[in-house]
Amino acid sequence: MPGSKSPKGLFAARRLKKKRQKFRWSDAEYKSRMLRLRERFDPLEGAPMARGIVLEKVGVESRQPNSAVRKCVRVQLIKNGKVVTAFLPGDGALLFVNEHDEVVIERIGGPEGRAYGDLPGVRFKVIKVNGVPLKELLRGRAQKPQR
Repeated sequence: MPGSKSPKGLFAARRLKKKRQKFRWSDAEYKSRMLRLRERFDPLEGAPMARGIVLEKVGVESRQPNSAVRKCVRVQLIKNGKVVTAFLPGDGALLFVNEHDEVVIERIGGPEGRAYGDLPGVRFKVIKVNGVPLKELLRGRAQKPQR
């Protein structure tokens, strides 16, 4: 058949298979999976959550068109020592978190491996402080244990 670039015939299976394999590398999802980029560069190493120690409180300025100082904390992960910035969701959440507190962080929604919303470079959020859910602290239903 003129114009067809695929091999035809009884003994073409190996060549067809090789060709298909070669073109799969142009698929971004396949490529990142095969090169194991997520496990390699993800601070949580593929886990859904991680524990860490609060190093400092920081204010992150939000991107245009918004104008605000979002309250975040720098967290050093216990399992691998990597330092990440985590967002504190909720009004007055910064008051419940002090330095050297143990927090549990998880990924913020948004594009996988990318920053969320108007927060530049922030990919995680705090969900627990010293074993107590941050939501419960904000609602006033729970007390933070003193260490």
